[in-house]
Amino acid sequence: MPSNKTTTQRRRYAFATAHLASNMLAFNHHCQTALAFTLRRSSSSSPAAAFLVHHNSIKNSRHITASAASSRLFSSVTTEQELAKTISDDGSTYKLKPRPTPTHDSQYDLTNLSNGIQGSYDPTLFESQLYQWWEQAGCFEPDAKQSAATSSTNGKEPYVLPMPPPNVTGRLHMGHAIFVALQDVLARFHRMRGRPVLWTPGTDHAGIATQLQVEKALMVEGKRRATEEEIANASSDEERSKLVPREEFLERVWQYKEEQGGAITSQLRSLGASADWTRERFTMDPALSVGVSEAFVRLHEKGLVYRGTYMVNWSPGLMTAVSDLEVEYSEEEGKLYYFKYVVEDEEEEGKATEEFLAVATTRPETIFGDTAVCVNPEDERYSHLIGKRVLVPMSDIGDGKARSIPIIADEYVDMEFGTGALKITPGHDPNDYELGKKYNLEIMNVMNKDATMNEKCGENYVGLDRFEAREKLWSDMEGAGLVIKAEPHMQRVPRSQRGGEIIEPLVSKQWFVKTEGMGAKALAAVKDGDITIVPNRFEKVWYGWLTDIRDWCISRQLWWGHRIPVWYVAGSEEEYIVARNAEEAKEKAIEAGHPADVALRQEDDVLDTWFSSGLWPFATVGWPQDEGKDASSDLARFYPGTCLETGYDILFFWVARMVMLGIELTDVSPFKVIYLHGLVRAADGSKMSKTKGNVVDPLDTVSEYGADSLRYSLVTGVTPGQDIPLNMDKIAANKAFANKLWNCCKFVTGNALKDIDEEELKSLGVSGPIDKVEFDTLPLPERYIISKCHELVESVTEDIEKYQLGAAGSKIYEFLWDQYADWYIEISKTRLYEGFGGGGEDAKTARRVLVYILDTSMRLLHPYMPYVTEQLWHHLPRVPKTEEMAAHSLMLADWPQMDDARLVQDKDAIASFECFQALTRSIRNARSEYNVEQGKKIAATIVAPGELKDMIEAEINSLIMLAKLDPDQVAVVEAGSVEANAAAEGDSAQLVVQEGVEAYLPMAGLVDVEKEKQRLEKQSAKLAKEIEKLAGRLQSKGFVDKAPPAVVDKAKAELAELEDQASKVDASLKALG
Repeated sequence: MPSNKTTTQRRRYAFATAHLASNMLAFNHHCQTALAFTLRRSSSSSPAAAFLVHHNSIKNSRHITASAASSRLFSSVTTEQELAKTISDDGSTYKLKPRPTPTHDSQYDLTNLSNGIQGSYDPTLFESQLYQWWEQAGCFEPDAKQSAATSSTNGKEPYVLPMPPPNVTGRLHMGHAIFVALQDVLARFHRMRGRPVLWTPGTDHAGIATQLQVEKALMVEGKRRATEEEIANASSDEERSKLVPREEFLERVWQYKEEQGGAITSQLRSLGASADWTRERFTMDPALSVGVSEAFVRLHEKGLVYRGTYMVNWSPGLMTAVSDLEVEYSEEEGKLYYFKYVVEDEEEEGKATEEFLAVATTRPETIFGDTAVCVNPEDERYSHLIGKRVLVPMSDIGDGKARSIPIIADEYVDMEFGTGALKITPGHDPNDYELGKKYNLEIMNVMNKDATMNEKCGENYVGLDRFEAREKLWSDMEGAGLVIKAEPHMQRVPRSQRGGEIIEPLVSKQWFVKTEGMGAKALAAVKDGDITIVPNRFEKVWYGWLTDIRDWCISRQLWWGHRIPVWYVAGSEEEYIVARNAEEAKEKAIEAGHPADVALRQEDDVLDTWFSSGLWPFATVGWPQDEGKDASSDLARFYPGTCLETGYDILFFWVARMVMLGIELTDVSPFKVIYLHGLVRAADGSKMSKTKGNVVDPLDTVSEYGADSLRYSLVTGVTPGQDIPLNMDKIAANKAFANKLWNCCKFVTGNALKDIDEEELKSLGVSGPIDKVEFDTLPLPERYIISKCHELVESVTEDIEKYQLGAAGSKIYEFLWDQYADWYIEISKTRLYEGFGGGGEDAKTARRVLVYILDTSMRLLHPYMPYVTEQLWHHLPRVPKTEEMAAHSLMLADWPQMDDARLVQDKDAIASFECFQALTRSIRNARSEYNVEQGKKIAATIVAPGELKDMIEAEINSLIMLAKLDPDQVAVVEAGSVEANAAAEGDSAQLVVQEGVEAYLPMAGLVDVEKEKQRLEKQSAKLAKEIEKLAGRLQSKGFVDKAPPAVVDKAKAELAELEDQASKVDASLKALG
């Protein structure tokens, strides 16, 4: 082993050499020559600088085009920035991307204010401009609200959200929209509460998905990728011209990535994602590539990485092993094939007897790979055959003999399925593979990597596609008298998620990570409380999977991805060196005794995409480059993360691997909370599918309804881990809610604040919660609305801190619509306008409370609906921004409850005003029941005891306005008084509000008695005729006996409804006298 000093030096220089020698970028012949030249001219102490010099020489060799999908929404960083982005000259630390140069109004908030609130709510007029202002001002960066020093002084620890990296060439779908909506709520909430928030964005190279797209493009051109050997063995120049070597292929992939790769990040921006784009990462960035190599080497040094033979999911179309995640199962109709396994003559090897074993299979082509037939030891039908041998059909081994295999017994066999005898094919079935290992059976692979049959199947079948071989073999077996029958059979078919072809289980030599010990550490992290899973019902699933975990196959037979940092020595397939780069590999080879000119060949396979993305929480903040550096480094400051929010469907495939790798490589759990959301489904709960035509495009939705309406619809009304049915009516309703907020703000700024002096306007800026001293001076409705608002603040804060985001968002909606808009704004008019008895100090009080409640509500709503709240907040009176704030933005304003201190509330005021609300509703309901004309004002006597009477009298103007009472015919009297008794004895409608509180509405004021009598008598006569007609029909034996029961039942229900209406009309007539 090398010395520690040598290892440290190797790690220091790992950046450039790992990136180059591992072929992370595809360099054509010209690029390689230029690279060698620049490396020779560069100082040996700065290989990264050589790379950057070289990069400038080749950047124009790539075709860099803008994605149409990106440009139509939001501008992103340039490709040149992306390619050269993250590494310092010596490769030891990250550099942040430059913040985009301001291209729009840097004083957007002031321009917005000067323009006023125009027209009705139209998000298309301001969403993109707002986002550009936020990003260009640096609002998304961790220290945008306050400096790191101030945060530390205030005891505010960073809140870190690693964003699940979408495929770099992908397009936005609802799965992305839900994680943006949820994570942005968390980011904006904690940012406003004063914590330095780092939401790390980035993209994944998506090895299979991206390579598949380039493969398809080559197919259109009549070309395919090919190894050097295939190209060398091409039979003609024409055939050779159709073969694309590795380096050229990778150049094509990089070109495709550059052309298509900007769309997804621009689309994430369109949803309002407040991620720090100066820290955007790509899994194949040079710095992250260093991390991948470092992780592989360290795991190998710990004995956790090994090369072995194991059964994998093989994708014949992609020509690679794939993970379980990339396999989708579907119920499909196939056939169950019954055939004869003839028992071998015990006296003459390879010869048949008359006796046979009936066996059933769904895949006859795998018969060539059978190495046993298995029966249940309890199955009396076959007990006499156990230990004997049978002959494999169509397996001529010469001299008219067939290959024979043993009959074994194991309780695994289901006696009720098929014939109860099971063919065992350890090389092509995962269950058979386990039985094969248990009984030391031969493992035969009878297929090539493209799923054609190999030479072990015999000359009649070699080269045939597996399904062609199935048909031919079955036909040949039928001719040989070995077929019993074939019958339809529903079966669970594994298909490639990407290519769609049927997956073939194959035993293959691959690279693996030992996961038993790593899994135990990840399991303990949750069990011991180091990591919390929300919702906690997924803990049971977590424990179950990690308890029974299998080793992880990390090699992929692809070309796009991180090439495995392994070098084979002098043409050997068994002797290899694991190293961070080619230079280190050569050093290790020489140290092992090989000559200085030893030939090394790097492993062709690349690493599973989940391996590199498993390093995401720490590689994106400077691992391994910043290990051991001071507390100001990103790695020290922002790792471990706080919350990993993602879908429950990748709990194992990504989240568990991040936890295992994080603990193993950094000795700490990579985050404290795992928050799991459900899947976004169609309105009826079914899975969104293009074939069903029920896919909702988030970009189309944003275009029609705005990002806020979509975000709010995805987040509210759901609980963690539950699937989310997306109803377009809900999105439309939430757009109406945004419009309601728009109109509330228009009222406050255009009416309540109109023409007031600058001094008062300035004093209305909200600098913190209203305190008890001011609160106690306010009238009842103001104390009520502030109390309800403060209740809301505390409840929403607690909910979000506990990751109950849906419940919190719904409460804000209910308060703003039901309390602020429907009640307080209406009551405030009696304070603001002299025509309602307002003006003076009452108006000032109303303005103070209107602004305070609206400002506080918009702060609460901002994490959910950032665009409309920011746009409107600029129009409210605001306190000046601090010097440390990046912009005078709502997203950097203080949350209404910055710490755990209770906000002032008055339970008695709430109870009293709720009585006032109930009184108002009772009078409104009575008006409706008696069909009082909308504009007509009516008389009322209100009876109430003591303080409630005083409260109602104090708010009589509000009651008159809200209930549309005649101010000259309204009285509020003490319960039990002479006036109260007189009101009760009069011809009035009595309304009981609560104990001790009643309202009496004189009937003369409610209705014109004679006119109402005439209307009711006419209605009664009409109902009587309809009842008589329907009753006669139901009494007819012909109708009841002949009509369908459903029709009869419907008629009976209609009759009951008519009779109920008639009863109510008669009661009303009786009441009128």
